[in-house]
Amino acid sequence: MKKEKMEEKGLETLLEGILFAAGEPVSIQHLCRTLDQSQDSVEQALSGLAAFYVSERRGIRLLRLGEKVQLCSTTEYAAQIRAVLGAKMPPVLSSAALEVCAIVAYFQPVTRAYVDQIRGVDSAYTIGLLLERGLIAEAGRLSVPGRPLLYRTTDAFLRVFGLETLGALPSLPEGNVMHEAAGAPPEAGQSQGEEKNER
Repeated sequence: MKKEKMEEKGLETLLEGILFAAGEPVSIQHLCRTLDQSQDSVEQALSGLAAFYVSERRGIRLLRLGEKVQLCSTTEYAAQIRAVLGAKMPPVLSSAALEVCAIVAYFQPVTRAYVDQIRGVDSAYTIGLLLERGLIAEAGRLSVPGRPLLYRTTDAFLRVFGLETLGALPSLPEGNVMHEAAGAPPEAGQSQGEEKNER
């Protein structure tokens, strides 16, 4: 049986404490389940928290990453925060890395062979680099001879590119090589017989 709905401000404060302590994205469903609160209540509290940070010009923001939420520092003070903490600027992604990120984001889950096919060059090094930086991750194997690995984007990808969900990606322009590849089925996306890990 559901517990009585928690007072909104109390829930906001509780969620703030949880997200601060977590230090990483937390599933909204997990919050609802463990706090025994309805999704509407949690969503309302999260919206109130996000609005408070903006209206009061606080140094933190509530970041939404699909069905997850996370507290992060505001970009307005990024340089000062890095200076105080001695943090280095994140390395700029090369054009090759951006190309691979885009292919994985639009057609995921994909194999390295499919990425190579669209780019016309070997992408092994770039995929390894993106895995190391946590922008893409393994997503199971394709059920074809050789069982190649599949790759997908991560929460870190959404955070780095300022996206709430993959649905926020812009449409591919007509004539773009990736737009033309969108109809090409070899080893891409939801191919028949594919076997994936849970995300």
